[in-house]
Amino acid sequence: MTAQINNFINAADAASPLDIVPVAGRIGAEIRGVALSGDLDPATLAAIRAALVRHKVIFFRDQDALNDQRHEDFAALLGEPVAHPTVPVAEGSRYLLELDSKEGYAASSWHTDVTFVEAYPQASILRAITIPQAGGDTLWANTATAYEDLPEALKPLVDTLWATHSNKYDYAGALSIKDAKRSEEYSKIFASTVYETEHPVVHVHPESGERNLLVGHFVKQFVGLNSADSQRLFSILQDHITRPENTVRWRWRAGDVAIWDNRATQHRAIADFGLQRRTLRRATVAGTVPVSIDGRPSRTVKKERAVELQPAE
Repeated sequence: MTAQINNFINAADAASPLDIVPVAGRIGAEIRGVALSGDLDPATLAAIRAALVRHKVIFFRDQDALNDQRHEDFAALLGEPVAHPTVPVAEGSRYLLELDSKEGYAASSWHTDVTFVEAYPQASILRAITIPQAGGDTLWANTATAYEDLPEALKPLVDTLWATHSNKYDYAGALSIKDAKRSEEYSKIFASTVYETEHPVVHVHPESGERNLLVGHFVKQFVGLNSADSQRLFSILQDHITRPENTVRWRWRAGDVAIWDNRATQHRAIADFGLQRRTLRRATVAGTVPVSIDGRPSRTVKKERAVELQPAE
């Protein structure tokens, strides 16, 4: 057991050419002395990619020169940038998603991005523009160590279990939107096309080979279980993922960039900043279809445009 635990110590790789400072014991590291852009040399880019897989989420301070264009150009170095499947891109950008929480809104619920589609993003690059004077931090959790920590009696169940993920859920509630009209508007946009996808609860990371738990707030139900049993099991798994020992918390400053491996993490914003402005922009990089332990890929079970009801004449 000791050797296995040591494999997950969040230590910097001594062979890396980067200045890497781990932030928490199991996940997260700050990389210093690198200016992100679309012109990074291949060696630096390869080292960043390796650090991302190793630490799950990496942070860069003082990236003030990274405007929308350079943000998009850097994302293209990591893979194929993709827009959100339902939410419109930020004004003037090709595929950046704006997270503008000017009225206290933030996705304050644990999730992995866009798991309601088959090939959900492999990575996200989030850039801080306007940050509250206090509050508005973001948390990330390590879904690989969460799997390793499961009781041995529970692993045979989750190893073969599948879950249905959907974007047809209370998105406005996750954003803590109190206004009924605004809540309805957000929900209509987010579920303008309704997706349902079945993913393995345990998938094998395509680069590290680690087994990761794949749940989060897009889970609608576990395949073969009723709603009540699904909710009980969901709570057990989420509790393992989000244990404080398994997380890292980042205090944002304007100009910060966070990049996370969306195949090995969950995250959530903390909506504790009231009416202060909090604006960030996110690029996402296309991923591949997850594969279960026994080699079966995820599958789409529904994709349909939401029907708009017309008022009676």
